[in-house]
Amino acid sequence: MGSIRLKTKIPGPVSTDLQRRRSQAIPSGFNQLSPLFVARAEGALLEDVDGNILIDLAGGIGCLNSGHRPAAVISAIQAQAQLFLHTCAHVTLYDCYIELAEILNRITPGSFAKKTFFVNSGAEAVENAVKIVRASTKRPAIICFQDAFHGRTAMGMALTSKPHPYKAGFEPLPGHIYRIPYAYCYRCSYGKSYPQCQLYCGSDAILDTFQRVVPAEEVGAVIVEPVQGEGGFIVPPPGFLPALKAVCEKYGILLIADEVQTGFGRTGRMFACEHFGIEPDILITAKSLGGGLPLGAITGRAELMDAPDIGALGTTFGGNPLSCVAALASLKTIETENLCRRAEALGLEFEYRALMWQKRWPIIGNVRRLGAMCALELVRPTPERTPADVETKEILNFCHTHGVVAISAGSFGNVIRLLMPLVITDAQLNEALDVLEEGIASVTGAEEITAKSRT
Repeated sequence: MGSIRLKTKIPGPVSTDLQRRRSQAIPSGFNQLSPLFVARAEGALLEDVDGNILIDLAGGIGCLNSGHRPAAVISAIQAQAQLFLHTCAHVTLYDCYIELAEILNRITPGSFAKKTFFVNSGAEAVENAVKIVRASTKRPAIICFQDAFHGRTAMGMALTSKPHPYKAGFEPLPGHIYRIPYAYCYRCSYGKSYPQCQLYCGSDAILDTFQRVVPAEEVGAVIVEPVQGEGGFIVPPPGFLPALKAVCEKYGILLIADEVQTGFGRTGRMFACEHFGIEPDILITAKSLGGGLPLGAITGRAELMDAPDIGALGTTFGGNPLSCVAALASLKTIETENLCRRAEALGLEFEYRALMWQKRWPIIGNVRRLGAMCALELVRPTPERTPADVETKEILNFCHTHGVVAISAGSFGNVIRLLMPLVITDAQLNEALDVLEEGIASVTGAEEITAKSRT
């Protein structure tokens, strides 16, 4: 597969027919972010059912850091499929489960003894992390953050911030959940500016919550995404997470790091926590852990993980052998291909291009990234930085119809996020960014300034 090659309009005739069938067979609540139906994928490229080849900047919403169909992952799956597909780890366990747990216990931040338990997804990992916290601390309350996303299960929805489309209409949700503002410096909830704020959101704001909302002695854990994902790829200032961790330690509160979207090289380190020098008590992973297969994990301090009674942690398919061997191969690929280093190089190229765009087009209100976790926040030219949600949709539609798969994020639907597989080539990345640039230009009415006219 080469780079972008469009044989038909997008969506093409086969995709259009599949869309018709989809509307009749699948609930409307199950949304689709692009008009495409995939037939084949490799590396950072997708081929749709009409034979069009597109560059993938979505990466399965962060599940494909090691790329589509890495050779080592495919080989591992094929070899395991010749042996057995499923026995249920509760009934008869297998060595790949144990080996993968040992690796996660070793590579996650923290020099203390750890244990790992596998589930099917990030949301299921969140549910079990809360169970472990409550079993080990005997405290019911969990503090979470505005703009956070922690899944679509009952507890996941309770911890998730954005009502529409994630949780509105599904109430009542689990209780003892308390939400405070995140370190979203571009839209500070406290009207402060960094660094003059002295990291109010990471310390004083939480102390105020203990005084006025929920007492510290009832709080079992604070759950935080080191970089918020669905909330808009919000990167906190350097001292925020250490300040948060210090408050937790002072009051005997556990810190859960949700690294479902940030984990496994995306931010230029294996885990985003490493950028900030913190060691969470529990670390949640999923998405790119499985190399394209469903797998989630909860890794935590050994004494915490052992707190639930025997049989209290369970799942039928979690830690499926195919997913475990795929994860082992994917982690090896990330290591051998230096994908953490590659993530930083990709992010630098994006940042270079995006900062030039920001000088040209006021619609680009904020450029942010950590490694290859990259985002543009689009705003209208108002003092309130009104979210440019409609324009964001138009730019993404331009990308889809011109050969690039990209998706949005943000509580206001005005953030374009990049989650390209870290194996994307320089040529593919720049071709995709050219298309994105042309899309921004077309929506802003500045079509004379496009990537193709650059010198």
